[in-house]
Parts: sequence; structure tokens; C-alpha cells
Amino acid sequence: MKLSPKETTLAYRCPHCGATVFSLVGIFALSGDMLKLRCSCGKSEAVLTYTSDRKLRLQIPCIACPKPHYYTLGQNTFFSREEGVFRLPCPYTGIDVCFIGKQEAVSDAVEVSNEALLKLLKESGMEDISRMRGEEEDDDLRSENPILDDVIQYTLCALKDEEAITCRCTEKGEVGAYAYRIHHGRVTVECETCGAMAVLPMAGVNSAEDFLGLTKLDLE
Repeated sequence: MKLSPKETTLAYRCPHCGATVFSLVGIFALSGDMLKLRCSCGKSEAVLTYTSDRKLRLQIPCIACPKPHYYTLGQNTFFSREEGVFRLPCPYTGIDVCFIGKQEAVSDAVEVSNEALLKLLKESGMEDISRMRGEEEDDDLRSENPILDDVIQYTLCALKDEEAITCRCTEKGEVGAYAYRIHHGRVTVECETCGAMAVLPMAGVNSAEDFLGLTKLDLE
């Protein structure tokens, strides 16, 4: 019987562009002693390194701190095939910054974590994560808020899967290609195929919660 190579999914939030970075990591990919999992924006990366005793040392970017955090895991923990997700928290805020496990379980854990983080920010009186990181707030840079980005990406994917987004493409029985841009406290959702769009408020936690609750989105 042929054995499948060990592999697991690792996810972290990019503190610069806001995207959640998902990477499938196989044990053979680490044969070179170091593996870098870079965000598509090119501004952050998770680094996995084998130690001399063949453990895994992880360097993970943090959405709450200006510098990454370091963790050391055994291979059995990192490549565990058990159900569930192994989480790595920020040692200062307790916010989970890295998720390791099966792909579906990791995706679910990221979604739950986003909702919990939105609630935490709201209860703390913070409208976006930049204040936690000690950065200056700028409406033109709202797209760099990882929580807002994750909420928008998740909601748009869910609405699209439920066929709850309409545009001129869907009126013709075709599938639209949807993109968004956050700017000046608003989010513009546009179909890149037909040009239909909608503009909604996106100024912080309250707006994100309203967006998360959408059951239908009409682009005109």
C-alpha cells in the first residue's frame, strides 16, 4: 500500500494587505530546511525552518504587533491528521495569528476567529486593527485592515455560492466576476465583466457586521 506524504494547511492573516494566506505544506517541501509562505502582496511571509533536532520553527506575522512571533512545534503536532485545528496565538493579545490543520477545518477556524476579533474590537472601542498595531489611521488605507478584508471576502464568496449577487451578467444567465475596493469609509463591489457596481458603508466594526449580515447584493 502506498502511503500519502504528510501534509497540512497553514493559514495566517497578512497585516499589510489584509488577506488570509492559505498554504498547503508537505513534509517533502521542507526538505531544504526552510520554506517561505509569502502573501501575494509581497509584504509579508511566514517562514518555516527545521531545527537541528528536526523540529519546526515558525516565524508568523502578527496583525496586532509590528514584529512577527516565533513558535517551535514537533513534526507530529504540525502534521497531525487528527480532526481539529492547532492555533498559535499572539503572546501579548491572545489573538490567534496562525491556524494549522485540515483545509476545511482551518477555513472554518479563520471565519470564527474573524467574528470573535470583530467583537473584541467593538468591545474595546477600536474601529480598526491599525490602532492596536499603533499605526496612524487613514481612510484611504482601509483595505489594509485585515478584519474588514476578511469579512468582505467571506461575505462575497458566500453570497456568490448562494447565487445571491445579481448584476447584468446574471440577468443573462451568466456568472459575474466580482472584485471590491475599500476607500474613504466605503466599499465598492464591482463586476469586472459587466461593470455593474454597488457602494456600501465600510468605516469600521459596525459597518463590517452589517456587511456580514447581507443576504442579497444587487449591483447596478
